[in-house]
Amino acid sequence: MVLESVEEQVMDYNRILETLPKHLPKKVFIWDETLRDGEQTPGTFLTVDEKVYLSKVLDEIGVKVIVPSYPAVSESEKMVVKALSRENLVNTKVAATARPRRADIDACLDCDVKEIPIFMSTSRILLKYSLRKSVDEAVEMLIDAINYARDHGVVVDFVAEDATRAYFDELMKFCLAAIDAGADKIALADTLGVMRPTSMKYLVGRVRDELNSRFNRSIPLSIHCHNDFGLATANTLAGVEEGVIYPHTCVNGYGERGGNASFEEVVVSLELLYKVDTGIKLDRIYEVSQIFERTFGIPLSVHKPLVGDNSFRHESGIHVYALLRNKNTYEPFPPELIGRQTELFLGKKSGRHIVRYLLQEEGIEATDEQIREIVYELKKKQEEQSKEIIRARFMDVKEKMRTLQKGIFKSEFLEIVRRVIEKDT
Repeated sequence: MVLESVEEQVMDYNRILETLPKHLPKKVFIWDETLRDGEQTPGTFLTVDEKVYLSKVLDEIGVKVIVPSYPAVSESEKMVVKALSRENLVNTKVAATARPRRADIDACLDCDVKEIPIFMSTSRILLKYSLRKSVDEAVEMLIDAINYARDHGVVVDFVAEDATRAYFDELMKFCLAAIDAGADKIALADTLGVMRPTSMKYLVGRVRDELNSRFNRSIPLSIHCHNDFGLATANTLAGVEEGVIYPHTCVNGYGERGGNASFEEVVVSLELLYKVDTGIKLDRIYEVSQIFERTFGIPLSVHKPLVGDNSFRHESGIHVYALLRNKNTYEPFPPELIGRQTELFLGKKSGRHIVRYLLQEEGIEATDEQIREIVYELKKKQEEQSKEIIRARFMDVKEKMRTLQKGIFKSEFLEIVRRVIEKDT
């Protein structure tokens, strides 16, 4: 395979001046939520040791903030944060989330964390049905919580839950009050993943301008995107285009419902498409994805961008012919950059060129007629493999996975209920 300079062979519209975002930062700091929000993937449970191990992996590759857990939930979650606070992480700061309640903040302080992101609903619907507070009551709660945490000498962030469905003036009430009270960063959460990238640019830009104008300085912004419409990565990048410097990610896009903004997609897009420094070791991207896949026990789609099995796998004869002459023809970047390799797949759509190439690699000589016969036999062999049997096996595996990920069955739940009630009667 030949590697040639691509600069004069393709047009890079990403570098045209008119397409370059005016507020794009030169550097961002990856804030990873895989161990908290990612673990909310149904059917997932990580032990303390697993979270410590995965945190060390994230630290090694350059992640700047890790939120491993929510200490107020349980003693076991508290143990996770305490254990990580004692680790000598080099690149990463450990943060722990809290609601705007002193008891939650105390649970974080007990874990010796240096940063506490305080999250609060900002949309009317969540304020009414989840928090049961008015906007003014919620703002007062937030101010008290931030003051309390700041009095204990920690960095405090405000995470505006459901910010993308909040009325702008009400959202700004929360954000302005948070900064006034001493919050260091504002994180805008697209909690239901309902934004379009253009809408996200509009919202982030308005919040940025309002905050910077009011406080006469640049307020650090974060963004937290869910993937319900498959737009989490796009919306995260849209936020960075408007000046966000702390994008939230989850490795492999794990998370509840449709998941969260994918760590690998956000990082590689920022580095290669935007030329923004993420501080992440790109050559370990694939390795990290595999480590998390094994630990979470949630298989990735073969079509998952960048880290799926098929991302750099080629079968089509036309594609392989061009690829063997210049890899830039059908690969957007060298796969080695993220710890992967080009794979040539033998099957029904394979042609003479891949056969000739593989024979040369093995030092085997063959005539054109022999190569045509080999191609014929290859296609015949795949056609002989029963599609019905393969599909049946695949669906059987998928059904078993669904069973494993159902959590506690209703019959098991009722058995627990019966034992508890009978014990007390």
